[in-house]
Amino acid sequence: MTQWKFLCSTAFVALVAGNAALADVTPEEVWANWKALSSSYGQTIATGSEVRQGDALVITDLTITSGNEMSDATMTVPRLTFTQMGDGTVTVTMSDSYPMAIRGAGIEGEADTLTKLTISHPGMVIHASGSATETRYDFSGPSVAVKLDGIEGPADAPKPEELTVEGEILAIAGNYIVSGTETKSLSSNFTADQAKLVIKGNNPADGSKVDANVSFSGLTGTSSGKVPAATTGDFADALKAGASAEGGFTYASATYEMTVAEAAGDTKLSGSSAGGDLTFAMDAAKLAYGGSAMDVAMAMSGGQMPFPINLAYKEGAFSLTMPVSKTEAPSDFSFLTKVVDLTISDAIWNMIDPSTQLPREPITVVLDTKGTAKMNVDLLDEKAMMALGDAAPGELHSLDLSALQIKAAGAEITGTGALTFDNSDLVTFGGVPAPTGQVDLKAVGLNGLLDKVTAMGLVPEDQIMGTRMMLGMFAKMVDGQPDTMTSTLQFKDKGFFANGMQLQ
Repeated sequence: MTQWKFLCSTAFVALVAGNAALADVTPEEVWANWKALSSSYGQTIATGSEVRQGDALVITDLTITSGNEMSDATMTVPRLTFTQMGDGTVTVTMSDSYPMAIRGAGIEGEADTLTKLTISHPGMVIHASGSATETRYDFSGPSVAVKLDGIEGPADAPKPEELTVEGEILAIAGNYIVSGTETKSLSSNFTADQAKLVIKGNNPADGSKVDANVSFSGLTGTSSGKVPAATTGDFADALKAGASAEGGFTYASATYEMTVAEAAGDTKLSGSSAGGDLTFAMDAAKLAYGGSAMDVAMAMSGGQMPFPINLAYKEGAFSLTMPVSKTEAPSDFSFLTKVVDLTISDAIWNMIDPSTQLPREPITVVLDTKGTAKMNVDLLDEKAMMALGDAAPGELHSLDLSALQIKAAGAEITGTGALTFDNSDLVTFGGVPAPTGQVDLKAVGLNGLLDKVTAMGLVPEDQIMGTRMMLGMFAKMVDGQPDTMTSTLQFKDKGFFANGMQLQ
């Protein structure tokens, strides 16, 4: 896959620039292991010279290439030095900056796209220690930066003076440990004071301009994984051979600002977060990723917008875990999405509810599920996926509703449940595997909300009447609790029941 090729082509940069390395007790062994690791990524290495100068092994004109006919990446490092320190450790230094070029094949006869970058990390220090079977790298440096130098190829590619992209990580430090011989086990951690991204561009055709700044502070990260012996460099092949990766990233705060200048006026966007995290994990069996953010605020104004828009929420989160390989038995999956205490500006509320009939309390939406599914094909096998046609790639075997909450405009719906599915019966429920289980729902303030929506004229009264009839079929009022309904939905014996009444 293209993403894997790009990661492989940049892996060497990450290794020596603060996030990884591979080493042993002598400069020659360090260099040999680096080449072996690059080979396992499917990369090709070439050098101008490899010369021992006293206690140091000096590599000049190092070129690292990775890719295929669709895309490739090439990085050239003028000088790389491995110095024996006399105490069993090796210090690694390299050129403060060097170029990298990423080529993407043109589509339908168009010219290839060549993206040119400069990577720099002046003052970076890397110390290798340990043994041939387990090596630790401690690194620190004032900054690591990546700058876009230009994009060549397509006729509409922006010129260097029309687009500026610069990313920088400040005060980075951490360590990386590599162990094993054939299959390498890797683990790392790092900290950084700040990460910044600046994007500036202008379009000569219409005179519009973009100016964006993103900043993260208080960064920490950890990762671990396995890199098997030499593979083709293909992502799916590497996973089948035993490659794996998992890790996490946290930040203490984040801000962004963007201005889009057009003839109609300037549109401004800004936002902030009081912290958050990102997580990932992948191996031959599963894919997992997620993230969260706390105390998020966003604002947008200007341009053709009739009024400023302001949004904020206390907590937001998303996570997904899913099987990706063909198995004989069902595998676990999970999905979570939530936004807690979302508030929107009065200008937006006034468009929806100019007479202020609806309570303008914070909005919360939570959906938390888990279950099991059996995959019939490997999702990363492109040929197998194409051969599927309209068939489903897998079977759903169970689904648990761990939490459901929708809270807005004075009403709240909550629920939990658990279902299993009979994939041998696709007839009873019209193509859906026949379920067995129960879902329990509760609604508070729903009738009151329907009354307000009707009074506001947002929904025709005949449609509201139909909704109330449906509620009468599926829900029942709770005695002694104003405007509170519950519903027990059961699937059993090939039938569907609502509060004990069979509906199918």
